[in-house]
Amino acid sequence: MASFSFGAGNAAKLLRIPLYAAGRLATVFIPRSADEWVFGCGAGIGDGALALWNEAAAQHPSVWLVGSEREERDAAARGIRTVRRHSVRGFWRTARARVAVVTHGFGDVNRYAIAGAFIVQLWHGIPLKRIGLDSPETVQLPAVVRRLPAAAVLRALLRLLYRRTTRQIDLIPAASHIVRGRLESAFSLSDAHVPVTGEPRVDVLSRGDAAGRRSAARALIAQAVGEIGDRPLVLYAPTWRDGAADAAIPDPAAWEQIIAMLEKHDAVLLVRSHPLGVGRYVPPQPTQCVRMLGSDLVADVAPLLPGMDVMITDYSSLVFDAALVPLPAVFFAPDLDDYLARRGMYGTYADVAGPDWAQDWAAAVAQIDAVLGDERVRAERIARARALGEALHAFADGGSAARVHAAIIARTRRVRKGAR
Repeated sequence: MASFSFGAGNAAKLLRIPLYAAGRLATVFIPRSADEWVFGCGAGIGDGALALWNEAAAQHPSVWLVGSEREERDAAARGIRTVRRHSVRGFWRTARARVAVVTHGFGDVNRYAIAGAFIVQLWHGIPLKRIGLDSPETVQLPAVVRRLPAAAVLRALLRLLYRRTTRQIDLIPAASHIVRGRLESAFSLSDAHVPVTGEPRVDVLSRGDAAGRRSAARALIAQAVGEIGDRPLVLYAPTWRDGAADAAIPDPAAWEQIIAMLEKHDAVLLVRSHPLGVGRYVPPQPTQCVRMLGSDLVADVAPLLPGMDVMITDYSSLVFDAALVPLPAVFFAPDLDDYLARRGMYGTYADVAGPDWAQDWAAAVAQIDAVLGDERVRAERIARARALGEALHAFADGGSAARVHAAIIARTRRVRKGAR
């Protein structure tokens, strides 16, 4: 499984400073087009970038910048035009684009040619853990560098560079006013840059009727993991731990408890490990009760959420998306104190998880068992999810991509008039 840490990533950024400078100089002389757009997404062909592409690409000359053959194939299957982001053409298309749409970072397109574009950062979920300038992890250095006398200077330089970079963002949509405050703080942006439009990435959870969404989701799940029939589906979505090993990986005894509970309910556990995580969720013995649903199988999990019956998570922003289903959630946080010490959170964990989160697999299994087997418990968890969704999503009408597109058009017109 792939791994990434802020320390290693920041070291690479410092080494790339000359390339950023060269790219910035080039964009001074390369004129931007009147209406070309480029799209990119760190998770593949999906997320908010795909929702906005479906809304806007037919109205603007657009191309999707990809980093792998798989992304090229996924895009081709959808009729999306692509260019390799690290190629000369990728640099050129980014340097010429009027609008650049990203979901993770500027490296979703060609990072060296993005200066001067109208940058739309869709982000990839409502933050629970602190992100950006709100988190000390953002300017973390590798352990070997932290011991150098110049470490404090390098961290200060990284923070300055990060702030200057994020202030290039022209528009980042927020799901609600609560979320707006987090994004403004994390990216050092003003109200004007963070409109409350709703998130395009979750439009799919509000379109059509509930029965239709569930049927479509179950079909997509079966396509990815094999036959599921009418069996209850338990989604497990642990979050990224900044390059550290996942403390929640079950030991053999925990696996025995998990599988026994699944067999009792004739249920299937779908493990959605974070693509940048460390550690493997593999039962000690083969079983059809546990199947992998990694990003190698499904790039964008949001359309699959209506097909699930319960979700287990720790600190993943996916729980805020799932609240729109609404999907009952079991919170399992075995390393909460360590995680808070490293990342911090917006509010308290209990604000989201309630007072009864599980700290070990035995407690988590007992809660899942109750959700699957007791209608009163299930109804109470659904009510919690619905309340969470209503608190953090100002819109649940499937129209967020259209609102974001309209906001981009309005803002780019103002920019052309010199009111950036």
